[in-house]
Amino acid sequence: MALMDFIKKQFIDILEWTEEGDGTLAWRYPMAGMEIQNGGTLVVRESQMAVFVNEGQVADVFGPGTYQLTTQTLPVLTYLKNWDKLFQSPFKSDVYFFSTRQQIDQKWGTPQPITIRDKDFGAVRLRAFGNYAYRIADPKLFHTEISGTRDSYPVADLEGQLRGLVLQNISNAIAGSGLPFLDLAANQVMFADALAKELAPVFAKIGLVIESLTVQNVSLPEELQKVLDQKIGMGMVGNDMGKFMQYQTAQAIPKFAEGAGNGGGGIAGDAMGLGAGVALGQVLAQNLQAGLQGGGAAAQTPAAAAPVGVKPEDVMATLEKLGELKAKGILTQEEFDAKKAELLKKLV
Repeated sequence: MALMDFIKKQFIDILEWTEEGDGTLAWRYPMAGMEIQNGGTLVVRESQMAVFVNEGQVADVFGPGTYQLTTQTLPVLTYLKNWDKLFQSPFKSDVYFFSTRQQIDQKWGTPQPITIRDKDFGAVRLRAFGNYAYRIADPKLFHTEISGTRDSYPVADLEGQLRGLVLQNISNAIAGSGLPFLDLAANQVMFADALAKELAPVFAKIGLVIESLTVQNVSLPEELQKVLDQKIGMGMVGNDMGKFMQYQTAQAIPKFAEGAGNGGGGIAGDAMGLGAGVALGQVLAQNLQAGLQGGGAAAQTPAAAAPVGVKPEDVMATLEKLGELKAKGILTQEEFDAKKAELLKKLV
């Protein structure tokens, strides 16, 4: 009688999994030499799926519900090894449960700025971060590609891989969206949609589906942000280079004042530096304005139409300044070429 009780205890009548805590994607029912009783019960709860594996071969996949394990519910097993008795004896199989609920608030971000092509700025290095949510959609594929025969597979073991996939596809998402950086920064929802669309087939290859993705911030490195600020300042004054130089001079005045407040050279020296800066701004403004206005200024003042008084060194200085503005992205190549041609005409 004791022997019969011992044998009965080795048979599993109910297979179920109650997930405890957070962060488990896959869990193998602990068989430990025990056998599943013919007609035993499999309980798969909502937000779960179960996979039967016999000798390394996936026999069947079960969604939420309660199942009696017989040849009617597992017909494929009758064709596997040791099934000639048609379930007249207890049997052994590995049973894996998979959590199909959403794994939310998974973080992603760019540890270093990434370089992308941009319509407005050419090449841009940007930073971005946000979060996303995913779930297991194909437990069989996830079992064969990721979790394997492990007793359990936690969410933490997959975080690094998924974060790498997100970062790898950011550039493709931006290129596919066709949006310049300024539009991406202004419409982060559109950026997130483009990135999620790019990631969908990548996640599907390992049995996952991405449920949501957010972009919480998009920013430029500090040095590029300064160039952007200059371009925005240029846009505020239009194509009037004289006003732009006045804008640049006004931006420089606080720096001179800061230097004076720190005792860097004395009041007289700082005053001279400030005066020189303002004078330089005025000279450059005059040179640039003369080059940019070209024939329009000549039409207003007939005496200015003659090349008298236009020095080659002034033209070269103006060209150098224009070259610096182009290098910083403030002027486009087309704008630079047009102004260059107008200035060179004055030397003819």
